[in-house]
Amino acid sequence: MPRREAADLIETYFRLYPKIRAFMDTAIAKARETGYAVTALGRRRTLRDISSRNATVRQAAERDAINTPVQGTAADLIKVAMVKVDRAFKDAGLRAKMILQIHDELLFDTPRDEVERVKEIVKREMEGALDLGVPLDVSVGVGNNWLEAH
Repeated sequence: MPRREAADLIETYFRLYPKIRAFMDTAIAKARETGYAVTALGRRRTLRDISSRNATVRQAAERDAINTPVQGTAADLIKVAMVKVDRAFKDAGLRAKMILQIHDELLFDTPRDEVERVKEIVKREMEGALDLGVPLDVSVGVGNNWLEAH
């Protein structure tokens, strides 16, 4: 895509969604003020280069200032969900085991007779892991392997 076309696309996007630009600008300003970015659960990522005179280095830190609240909060969310799901499985006396986490997905090894109960628990606990002010919608797939579950 030619640079001008890409620039027009980005400009249009921010015109249509001005709150995203405001979020980005605020995230960078907060990081400049404090020297770090923070997730919804308060984990901090130090951004030593947020005020660097080197534009390339500074811009990388600015991207981290924007990305940390989003991706870091997603990481917080899945970790909280994992703990809650594990606890709920134990409380229910289930044999199902959480075996893998891939970004925002959890993979379970589940006896066939527990599948419906596991689906219910996973959906409930993941959707209720954190209150982010918007509903979280979790889909659950079942299969003999990860590919089939999609």
